[in-house]
Amino acid sequence: MAENGAGARVELLGPVRLLDGAQAVAIGGPGVRGLLALLALKVGKVVPLEEIIDALWGHDPPATARTIVHGNVSHLRRVLRDMPDGPVAEILTSPPGYRLAIEPERIDAQRARMLLDRATLEPPERASALLAEALALWQGPALSGVPDSVLAPELEDLRLAVHGARVDADLELSRHNELIVELSPIVRADPLAERTAGQLMRALYLAGRRGDALELYRTVSRATLRTLGVEPGSELRWLHERVLNDDLGAPSVAAPGPAEPGKAPSQLPAALPALAGRDEELAWLDRLAETTESTVAVVSGTAGVGKSALVVWWAHRVAKRFPDGVLFASLRGFDPHEAPLAPADLLTQFLLGLGVAASEVPEQLHERVALYRSLIAGRRMLVLLDDARTAEQVRPLLPPSSRSMTVVTSRSRLEGLAVSNAARLRVLGTLAPEDAVRVIEELAGPGDFDLNHALARLCGYLPLALRIAGARLSSSPQWTRKDLVDELFNERTRLAALQVDGADDGVRAAFDVSFRGLPPDLARLLLWLGALPGEAVGPHLMAAVAGIPVAQARRALRTLATHNLLAETARDVFVPHDLVRLYLWELAQSELDTEEHAGVLANAVRYYQVASDTARRRMLRIVDSLDFTGALPAEALPPLRTYDEAQDWFAAEWPNLLAVLDAAYTAARYSDVWRLARVAHTYRVVHPLFDDWNRLVDLGLAAAEAAGEVLGQCWMLISRCAIALTFELPQGCLADAERALDLAGGLGDKRLVTSANIHLGSALSLLSHHDEAIERLREAVAETERTGDLELRGQALANCAETEKRAGRVQDAITHQLGSLEIDRELGDDSYAVVSLNNLAELHLRAGDREAAERYTREGVELATARQLELQEGVLRVTLARILRAGGDVDAAREQYALALGLYEWTNPGRVSDLRAEAAELD
Repeated sequence: MAENGAGARVELLGPVRLLDGAQAVAIGGPGVRGLLALLALKVGKVVPLEEIIDALWGHDPPATARTIVHGNVSHLRRVLRDMPDGPVAEILTSPPGYRLAIEPERIDAQRARMLLDRATLEPPERASALLAEALALWQGPALSGVPDSVLAPELEDLRLAVHGARVDADLELSRHNELIVELSPIVRADPLAERTAGQLMRALYLAGRRGDALELYRTVSRATLRTLGVEPGSELRWLHERVLNDDLGAPSVAAPGPAEPGKAPSQLPAALPALAGRDEELAWLDRLAETTESTVAVVSGTAGVGKSALVVWWAHRVAKRFPDGVLFASLRGFDPHEAPLAPADLLTQFLLGLGVAASEVPEQLHERVALYRSLIAGRRMLVLLDDARTAEQVRPLLPPSSRSMTVVTSRSRLEGLAVSNAARLRVLGTLAPEDAVRVIEELAGPGDFDLNHALARLCGYLPLALRIAGARLSSSPQWTRKDLVDELFNERTRLAALQVDGADDGVRAAFDVSFRGLPPDLARLLLWLGALPGEAVGPHLMAAVAGIPVAQARRALRTLATHNLLAETARDVFVPHDLVRLYLWELAQSELDTEEHAGVLANAVRYYQVASDTARRRMLRIVDSLDFTGALPAEALPPLRTYDEAQDWFAAEWPNLLAVLDAAYTAARYSDVWRLARVAHTYRVVHPLFDDWNRLVDLGLAAAEAAGEVLGQCWMLISRCAIALTFELPQGCLADAERALDLAGGLGDKRLVTSANIHLGSALSLLSHHDEAIERLREAVAETERTGDLELRGQALANCAETEKRAGRVQDAITHQLGSLEIDRELGDDSYAVVSLNNLAELHLRAGDREAAERYTREGVELATARQLELQEGVLRVTLARILRAGGDVDAAREQYALALGLYEWTNPGRVSDLRAEAAELD
């Protein structure tokens, strides 16, 4: 078992600890332990960086919160990496956050959930032992030693569920006296804990202490009246009545049966042998089942996500809590061949199940409703309504009794039931990676770790697709996992590979039923979405593509989300499941003509050109002459009024923007491509990330060359030169700059010539041709002074300072860098200002003025942190570490290196090993 073996383990049920086998590992203070807890609570899932910050600091995080988290992640990674048994656990960077990869059973809370699930399928004696083992995992209050803002109430819910289930098992084993000793102090401390009070009443009565059981009820009743102003719940009142009447024969004795004799209905279909994952959803259903009010739960989700499997499996587990029976009906809301069942037919089915003779079923719907409600009034029953289409189909079937519970599944959220019947709503998502692999292995047996995870990922972690993949492997021994991964890898044929015998049993068929049931206007919008490159869509983009107002686009997208064809993953961010996206792409290929396809792409390109141009002007000085003003109405653009709004927009839209670029290039819209690449290039100037910056610029240059547009070629060559200068990569930089200068001269654009000259001078400097570089850059400075061009002058001064620094002329470099910083501040350009501040710090350190160097560095760190310029912040923290190291403050230097490493692992992993080696010199 994992808990007895070597390697990393995480404890959350008490003090938060990381262990290596049985040995606790020192990981640091509350912030680090809180980070570990947050990742472990959602093991296998991405925890967004913003969610981590909110959990650790609440609504008042420090300005350095992101840096602290990056540094703590880097620290935890090092601790895990140094464990002698290898990478049993690791923290993976998965934008927009981090993910803990570890076997779930190595986390005590996950193990407790597994034991609870196993116990539900075991006889009482074995169940009691498993649940006692689960309870022993608690070593005190959960999540001890982490910041108070880190909350996980579900852990206390889990403890109560485990304890309650263990007591139920012990009641069935007639361990009444032991339970009286155990439960009495719990009820004295909290007389409002009605489930525990009811268990103690049973134990007292069955131990022959009927008077004590009645006195206990009076105590609880007084407490609820005094505290809540109400009587105890119906379950406890019913139990009191049974004790008063002296007819509580056994713990499982039910409330009175139906008026007509007969066995309580038990209509559940067969459940899956095991249910992977879904711990949170099962706990949610358990909590609802324990309430004393009439409860309606709606479990919705996209086709194939496992709604029915979940509720049927749960119902089998808890059926004994509903001694008057379980009713089940498939409402056929999304059946491809048959119309949804009418409420009248469903009521007939239920009345027959409740013992009503067929000849006595009323003709009129309202009479059937009345009889149904009369028969189940006061009973403790569970009603499962599977595959509902609308709220109207469900309402007549809802029991009136506060002792009954109804669970509804649907592809639609059925929000109307929340309004009319206070239904609790839960949208079911896909499985965690480890749980998805378990589904495959249940059918196909164990297999290669990497191939299993690749299969699960290609199936989009969707249970239906996972079961099809597992079934294909188990039924066709000649097919290996590698074969199936290769077949699924091609997005254009993936859905065909997830088809099984019978046209209605595959993933495509499941999605098709949902699509065909949409109103025509929503179906058309979804088709356009299928033709749209990228994975996410917002109301502004959808409005631009469809030519409708933004408010109308937002309403339509939210309606599609209520049908679970899209998920609103953040405010105004709508994403289809991976397989739904492929389905929509296939649909768009077959149902949209060439002109419509071209129109969708043209509108998307225009939207991203205008929005990117607007955003870049909030972030950085603009030196080119591209301007998209008027190409879209102002109201069609997202709010991009500030630096932060522009930065956030670029970060959120970057994957979509690259996808649109690729699609436009494939469609030979070359002029559009280089213009979009140029305006989007600004984001990577501010937030450098080599791979996709390089890809963006190479695509733009290829498009400009294919279009034969010299202006585009010139600007894209300058952009590519900027990449080389940022990452200090001399290869090809000089040739690009020289070619750009030639093209600019041919165009007769003096400003473009000056910009090319600045980049050429910097390229010469990178190749150590310092004198030639300084001469050319000083010419550019003089030219910008003559024209009054502040944007280019600041750039020329900064590049001149960098060259003079390389040449060893420190004082000249400081003079020019101060001039550049002054322009940065005048233009309000924080992105260049942080670079200027770092250069001034390095120059003053070289000049022996550590005090000035540290002052400039700390100012730069503060500004970079405020603007979330993480790569620049990392560079500044390295500079600060070197300054502190030179001053002999080794501990402070080590702290700055750790913070810089966390930032580099996030933004510039190619430099991590060098930085780690430099930091190691302190040891």
